[in-house]
Amino acid sequence: MNIVLGASGQVGSAIVSNLLHKGQTVKGIVRNEEKAAILKSKGADTAIADAHNLPALKAAFRNGSTLFALTPETGKEKDVLGETNDILVNYRVAAEATGIQKIVALSSMGAQHSEGTGNLLMSHMLEHAFNGMGITRVFVRPAYYYSNWMNYLDLAKEQGILPTFFPVDMKVMMISPEDVAAFVAETMLGNDEDGTIYELAGPTSYSSAEVAAVFSNVLGKEVKAQQIPREQWDATLAGIGFSPDGVKNFIEMTLAVIDGRSGPEGHGTISAQKNTTLQDYVQKAAKAA
Repeated sequence: MNIVLGASGQVGSAIVSNLLHKGQTVKGIVRNEEKAAILKSKGADTAIADAHNLPALKAAFRNGSTLFALTPETGKEKDVLGETNDILVNYRVAAEATGIQKIVALSSMGAQHSEGTGNLLMSHMLEHAFNGMGITRVFVRPAYYYSNWMNYLDLAKEQGILPTFFPVDMKVMMISPEDVAAFVAETMLGNDEDGTIYELAGPTSYSSAEVAAVFSNVLGKEVKAQQIPREQWDATLAGIGFSPDGVKNFIEMTLAVIDGRSGPEGHGTISAQKNTTLQDYVQKAAKAA
């Protein structure tokens, strides 16, 4: 059976749907009954467990053979990396206790670095959390999600502004989260060697200015990218509910992107590309919204 952590999230829920479409048995792990009911309506088995609750995780992993794992991230954690470590320890113990044979983990580009990259260190930790277990481990490192820009859809509609932490002309590798989910589902059913790392991107890179141009095209009004000044980053992030440590790690990650440390490793990894364009993604997402 395929076990999917974070099964109510945008990637996790799409992985569940992809696996079910392929005729696979799936157990989605969520945190409450309401989300479980949605998965059950799709035809999935479910389990309710918090990543910090080891007994619940052990019960949820039971009868599983392949596990999809990820590191939850809200920006509100008191100790981002400390809590990540606690969760990963629980994943490992629960996987060992229940005989999981394969783990496909959602990492991120830039996970090759062991320091100075803020939230990207969560992915570095994830890639090393299952060392020495004697199971097959496969890691998928996607580029920056298109969906991150959709947080600004209302502002773009109302004020014609697309805020960005990046220099407006700096190109960043990007991808559709749905494409990531489809790729992960295929990987869960594949026969990769232990330690395989995929670096996954969409068909092209985009600058914030080009993202704004896509918004302009979709919304039928002018939208301009506007970089948030560095001195406003702390207050901006705190204003949307980030904890002090969440702010610190987000800023370190953003600076790593700007400095070019979040790109693909390109050595000992496999490059893969999916086809959904930003235009197609934004058009579909804006219509749904």
